[in-house]
Amino acid sequence: MPAGMRESALLIVAIAAFIASAFVPGGAIDTATRPEQTAPPSETLSEPGNFAEPSPTPTYLAPGEIAVPRSADGQFYAEVGVNDRPIRFLVDTGANGVALTGDDARAAGIFWSPTDLETVARGASGPVEGVRVTIDAIDLGNHEIRNLNAVIVPQGLPVSLLGQSYLSEMGTMRIEGDRMVIGS
Repeated sequence: MPAGMRESALLIVAIAAFIASAFVPGGAIDTATRPEQTAPPSETLSEPGNFAEPSPTPTYLAPGEIAVPRSADGQFYAEVGVNDRPIRFLVDTGANGVALTGDDARAAGIFWSPTDLETVARGASGPVEGVRVTIDAIDLGNHEIRNLNAVIVPQGLPVSLLGQSYLSEMGTMRIEGDRMVIGS
């Protein structure tokens, strides 16, 4: 693994560990499987956003459930509304909170000053600088949460992270083959 890639991976692990310790205790993860119920095509989440690599399109299943397909890199990414702006997130069931990249925070209308930066985590390369914020509204499908605590990591975080402070409010999560099913 190239050194730059290894440092990015270690930074993501450090930030996820910080988020896990900084917010609510762990969330519910349900590995039980239920039969899939497909929804009409009109209920498919669309508009994948302008990303270098579009996220696979999540779909609605039973009422309150959303299926997020596995990406080519083996991870689960979802387009999530942050203050009514679509942001691509890595769904991180091991993180207890939400972390935004600097670019994603600006796209969602969340601004800060360099004087707001503080150490929010420690990584293999040293301290991770970020800003603690409250997101006005964050939603995936029909699941909206208002006034959610999060951190912005302006440098070094390659993708925003969606953790348990949001996911646990949606109900259970389970992996079914190449998709993650989120919701009650």
